[in-house]
Amino acid sequence: MHIFRRPDYRSDATVFIDELKTKRPELIEQQSVGRALLWDKIVDRAAWIGFRKARVEQKPYVYQTDIK
Repeated sequence: MHIFRRPDYRSDATVFIDELKTKRPELIEQQSVGRALLWDKIVDRAAWIGFRKARVEQKPYVYQTDIK
């Protein structure tokens, strides 16, 4: 053991989440389903290249009207 080692600290939030997952183990599966719904997507790289090429450059001040 190192002389300057501090005791293991666990925050209140970490303790709460660990207790919640112990009491309700179905939350882990629900969390995975939610992540898949929002984040785990297949990215079409060719489409993104097309989106970037089709981008129109924005004017420095977007609310400026062209008065001639």
